[in-house]
Amino acid sequence: MFVTLVALHVAAAVSTPLATQTAAESAEIERLVITATRTARPWLETPAAVERVDIESLTPGMRTDAAELLEGMAGLQVDTRFNFAQDTRITLRGFGARAAFGVRGVRLRLDGIPLSMPDGQAQTSSILLDEPSSVEVLRGPLAAIHGNSAGGVIDLQSSRPLPPATKPTNVSASLSAGSAKRERQHLRAVYADERQSFSGDYARFRTDGDRPFSAVKRDQWALRWYRDLGEQAELILRLDDNDAPLLQDPLALSPEQWRENPKQTAPQAATFGTRKSIRHRQQSMTLRARNLSEPSWLTDWRLSAWHGKREIEQYLAFPGTAISSSGAVIDLSRSFYGTNLSGTVQPLAATPWRLTLALDNEQQKDERLGFVNDFGNRGELRRDETGRVDSRDATLISDWQFHPRWAWVTGARLSRIDFTVADRFIVPGNPDDSGEVRYQENAWSSALNFAVRDDLSLFAGTGVGFETPTLTEMAYRNEGSGLNTELNAAKVRQHELGLKLQRSNWLAQSTVFVIDTDDDLLVDRSIDGRTTYRNAANTKRQGFELSSRFSLSDTLSWRASYTWLDASFGQSEADANSGNRLPGLARSNFFQQWQWQPISSGALQPLSLRLNHQYRSSVPVDDANSIDAPGAHLWGLAAQTEWQWGSSQLDAWLRLDNLTNKDYVGSVVVNQGNGRSFEPAPGRLWMAGITLRW
Repeated sequence: MFVTLVALHVAAAVSTPLATQTAAESAEIERLVITATRTARPWLETPAAVERVDIESLTPGMRTDAAELLEGMAGLQVDTRFNFAQDTRITLRGFGARAAFGVRGVRLRLDGIPLSMPDGQAQTSSILLDEPSSVEVLRGPLAAIHGNSAGGVIDLQSSRPLPPATKPTNVSASLSAGSAKRERQHLRAVYADERQSFSGDYARFRTDGDRPFSAVKRDQWALRWYRDLGEQAELILRLDDNDAPLLQDPLALSPEQWRENPKQTAPQAATFGTRKSIRHRQQSMTLRARNLSEPSWLTDWRLSAWHGKREIEQYLAFPGTAISSSGAVIDLSRSFYGTNLSGTVQPLAATPWRLTLALDNEQQKDERLGFVNDFGNRGELRRDETGRVDSRDATLISDWQFHPRWAWVTGARLSRIDFTVADRFIVPGNPDDSGEVRYQENAWSSALNFAVRDDLSLFAGTGVGFETPTLTEMAYRNEGSGLNTELNAAKVRQHELGLKLQRSNWLAQSTVFVIDTDDDLLVDRSIDGRTTYRNAANTKRQGFELSSRFSLSDTLSWRASYTWLDASFGQSEADANSGNRLPGLARSNFFQQWQWQPISSGALQPLSLRLNHQYRSSVPVDDANSIDAPGAHLWGLAAQTEWQWGSSQLDAWLRLDNLTNKDYVGSVVVNQGNGRSFEPAPGRLWMAGITLRW
C-alpha cells in the first residue's frame, strides 16, 4: 500500500500538464512565507511538509490548552489529558509518544526563542496562548537542522502591535466561563507609535476540574517592548511570569474503572494528595534585521538571548519511603539560559543562492530534591542532587534556486551535549549516584522542490537527526539508583515525498514518509508518575498525510486533514515486542471543519458558525499491545460575532465540545505498571466568552 502511494504521488506530478494560471488568478493568491525552516521561503516553494495556520481562523476558545492552537494540523496527534498537572500530549509523526508529561521529540519555539530545554524537554503550560497570531508545523527531514529532539518543529509566531490610525493606545478585557466552573479573565493594554510598541497582558484561570481533585489556579503576566533601532534593526524585549500554585492531579484510571465511571478519580489521588505547583519566569532579548537595503550581500541576521527559572513541586501517588527510592515529593528548581546568533548571506550577487550560519549555546541547571510523601505532606529527604546540561550547536544551511523551477535546500548541524549529575544524598543503602555522559551528534538534511507549474509543486527530502534522553528521563533506573547513563541517543533517518497545490480558493498538500530509528527512546515502565526508559533496537514509522483548505463560496469554507501512521517495533528476535505497534499512537487521525461566514453589512457582524468533526482510531497503551483505548468520533460547534461602534468593539463567542456527550479516552499513559493507563475525557462541554476593546 505504501509503495502504491509513493507511485501515485510521482505519477500525479508527472502527468500534470505544464500550464500556468491566468494573471488575475495568480494575483489573488496569498503569498504564505514559511520561516520554521530557518530560511524564509514561500510555502509553495518550500521543499518540506509544512503547514501554517492563522490563529484567527481557528475555533474560538478560552485559550487554556495548547491543543486549541493545533487543531486539525496534519501529522499531529494532540491528546488533551483534561489534567492541567500533566500538560497536553503532543506527538508528531509518532515523535513524542513516550512523554509521561510535557513534550518530547518535538521542538517548540515562540518567535525564534526555544521553548524546549537543551535536553529536548518542553512545556506548553508556560505559553500565554493569547499571544501567537500564527503557528507553523514543520515535519520531516528539514526539522533535523533544529538539533536535538527535532523529530518536528512547532513554531509559534506573534505579531508586533501596529500604530493605529487614530489613538496610539488601546485596551481590551476578556471574560470567559464554562463547564466545571471554568473562568478566565484576560486584560491587555497596548501602546504603539511609528518607532516602538509596548504591550502588557494579565490572564487568570480557575476551574474545579472535570473530575474530583482536579482544580486549577493559574496566573500569567507578559510584557513586550518592540523598538526600531534606526531603519534596519529592531529590538524586542520580553518578560514572562507564569504562576500556577495549584494543579491537582486526579490520576489516570484503569480500563475497568473507566468503563464503570469515567468521571471518578483514582483513590490514590486523595490518599497521597497528588498535585503540582509551577512557577515559570523567563526573559529574552532579540535583535533582528528589518528593511535591509538592497542590494546587499547580508540578507538577514538575528541575535537572541534568554534566561529563565522554573520551580516545580509535585506530589506523586506513592510514599517513596525506601532509602534508594528518590522519594515521591519532587522539589525541582531549574535555571536555564541560552544565546543564538544567525546570519544569512548571498555570496554571489547574480546567483539566487543563500547561506545561513547559526550558532546556538544553551545551558540548564536542575537542583532536585526528593522527599517521602507522607500522605500528602513532605516527609524525610530521599534525594539531593544537581544536574546540568550544556548544549553547543553549529548549523549551516544552503538554499539554492539553481533553476527557475528547481530549488535545493540542504543543512548540516554539529552538536555536543553534556549531562552531569552531582549527588549529595550519600547514606548507607544509597551510594554516590554522581555521573556524567556526553553525546556528540551530527544531523543533516537535503530536500528538492520542483515547480510543476505555477500552482503545483513536488518535493522530496531525506535526512538524519538524533534525540538524546532528557535529564528527567535519565533520572531513574528499574533496579538500583543513579543516573541511567546506559541510555543511548536515538538515530533518526527520515524520507518524504510530497505534493502542494495553491490556488486562490484551494490550498492542499499530501505527503508520504518513512522514518527508521535505531535506539529509539521508549517508556520502559511507568508507575504513579515515576517513569523509566529504555532503547528499542529499532522502530519504523511510515504513513501519509493529507490536508486541504477549500473555499466553496464567499460564505462557506471547508478545512480537513487526515493522517495515517503505521508505527511499529522492528523485527528482532531479541525484542519480545517485535512487530507490535508503538504505544500511544493512533493509526488514523481525521479532522474536518465547516465554516459559514456571512458577508458583513454594517456595525454588527452576522453570526459565523463552525462545525468540527474529529476522529481518532484506537490507541495501544503498552508495548505488548495488550489493551487499546477505543477510538472515537467527536463533534463540536462554535458561534462567533462582533459589534463595532466608534472606536470600540465587542466580540462574543459560544463553543460546545463533544456534542453527542460521548465517553472517550482523552489520552493514555504509556506502559503504566499499575494498570491505570486511561486518562478520561469529560462529556459535553460548553464555554462562552466576550471581549471588549477600546
